[in-house]
Amino acid sequence: MRVQCVICDEIEQLPDEAALSKKLRNRPIHTFMCEACSTRIKEKTVARLDTGNFSFRRSSHPVEKTF
Repeated sequence: MRVQCVICDEIEQLPDEAALSKKLRNRPIHTFMCEACSTRIKEKTVARLDTGNFSFRRSSHPVEKTF
């Protein structure tokens, strides 16, 4: 299965039997992000958390309390 990263538009091949391939086929709202973009976002998020100025915004929805 050919997939395209939503951030950098890089095209990759996924095995048809992979769980991610099935998830992308059955639920088109889910998007694919390549490993390079995922790693970059993770590193930047951790760096923002380490500054102490970053806080997660949460809604007042009851489900959010268990999160």
